[in-house]
Amino acid sequence: MGTPAPASDDELDEIEAAIDAYLARELEENPLVLAVDRTEPSMRRWFVRLAGEEKQTTTVWLTIAQRTLRYETYVMPAPEEDHARFYEHLLRRNEGFNGAAFTIGDEDAIFLKGRLPISAVTDDELDRIIGSLWAYVEQTFRPALRIGFASRFTD
Repeated sequence: MGTPAPASDDELDEIEAAIDAYLARELEENPLVLAVDRTEPSMRRWFVRLAGEEKQTTTVWLTIAQRTLRYETYVMPAPEEDHARFYEHLLRRNEGFNGAAFTIGDEDAIFLKGRLPISAVTDDELDRIIGSLWAYVEQTFRPALRIGFASRFTD
């Protein structure tokens, strides 16, 4: 089983139109979706800002590549303290996630990232991706914050 061929421009245009339509519906119908923005159209990238409970807002970035839809969200900056316990907490949380994992990005910031084959992009998968990233951030944000920034929470 080899790597799938890159999608054609026409296929990418169809997927882009499907994502645009899905996100327009979500913006209109889903009260958790606060905003949907695009970068330059040639980049095929969207920013979906969601209202949160534990974290005030979560922004999910969707990016179409030749073979995959990449998705990610910024979770928090690098921890200030108790690094080993902080990273252990996040790695243990990865175990229960479907299609996403914590990663360390620029300036050691924490992200949740994943990717999906371009051929599997559907409304149901977009809903699963965005909903899962939102739920994973909501489940892990406060506990991770209390570990990596504990001195800010002392009474």
